[in-house]
Amino acid sequence: MAAVETNGGGGSNGTAGAGGAQVKSAVRTVELLEYFAGRPGMHSLAAVQEAVGYPKSSLYMLLRTLVELGWVETDATGTRYGIGVRALLVGTSYIDGDEVVAAARPALDRLSDDTAETIHLARLDGTNVVYLATRQSQHYLRPFTRVGRRLPAHSTSLGKALLSTYSDEQVRAMLPEQLPALTENTITDREKLIEELHAVREQGFAVDREENTLGLRCFGIAIPYRTPARDAVSCSVPVARLTPAHEQTVREALFDARDRLTMATRRL
Repeated sequence: MAAVETNGGGGSNGTAGAGGAQVKSAVRTVELLEYFAGRPGMHSLAAVQEAVGYPKSSLYMLLRTLVELGWVETDATGTRYGIGVRALLVGTSYIDGDEVVAAARPALDRLSDDTAETIHLARLDGTNVVYLATRQSQHYLRPFTRVGRRLPAHSTSLGKALLSTYSDEQVRAMLPEQLPALTENTITDREKLIEELHAVREQGFAVDREENTLGLRCFGIAIPYRTPARDAVSCSVPVARLTPAHEQTVREALFDARDRLTMATRRL
């Protein structure tokens, strides 16, 4: 992560960004929290400084402030840093207050009952999807994705379902030509991904063919209460128990869930 350079004037630290002036200390605080959120565990000051590129002295003072406020925690030695409990409180409040998550609960429960598989509700955030709600599989061997996890949109059925609601040119503007591979099956060429998005639009749902996790196939469908869509729902099934009949059941249940979710969110 590169440091954000800012040029202040008249005694204020700020720079003109897409949304207007940015305060340097606020930008650095957010970048630090996002750094820790994306890298679980504890990290040394040197490792954090190498990643964010801030001057070590100002980085140390910012970390100490965040520790005192509970947003960052340290280990017993006081030399390693990680995300703090207050970040969890804010994330939980986002989920608890989200109208879509609340409205979607009955449909997610129904989809879970109909398929007996793991169900996810996720939201597009830039070029990633963020998981907002999960219903765990009724089977012993079940995939696990925690609420709040971020994954690249191009490698998930959720993300592909959402990207398919954008035009080809919009997708080209959003994604680089070469995409990172999470498994050997991940589509890494943007144009090949766009070709698949054409098929997603025609069939109405997207498929992750072990592109995010080996041994797991996922089916995703966008919720069209906005255009382009912002949220999608998916069903994940281990390939070991994915028969043609079960796949048909999953697809039909997803279309039913889409209709239910569309009705539940139409006024939001």
